[in-house]
Amino acid sequence: MIHPSIRVLSIPIALILPLAGISVSGAQAAGPFDQFPIAVACEYKGLYQIFYLTRLEADGVATYVNPSKLAGTISVGGTAKALGEPIGGSCLGKTLEQLRASGQILDLKR
Repeated sequence: MIHPSIRVLSIPIALILPLAGISVSGAQAAGPFDQFPIAVACEYKGLYQIFYLTRLEADGVATYVNPSKLAGTISVGGTAKALGEPIGGSCLGKTLEQLRASGQILDLKR
């Protein structure tokens, strides 16, 4: 049999524990992906494409790929570069700040 005072305490504790879990899980350390957008929108010859973040190298170079298998890279301090085919487009040569300012960055909020 549970003592009455313990039974009374168990209700507030049961209500507080989930709140404590939410506040702890909400505080996260900045991860390596926090500096990069989940996707970048680019235009080339009237065709708009979305490039998705697929890989982040240890040296800070992020790789983006689209469904057509075109790819590019960018780093926090560098500019966007094409991989493979040397095509132009609205993303090439821009920094992350320039892409963000031009509205080409797609971020997910946590």
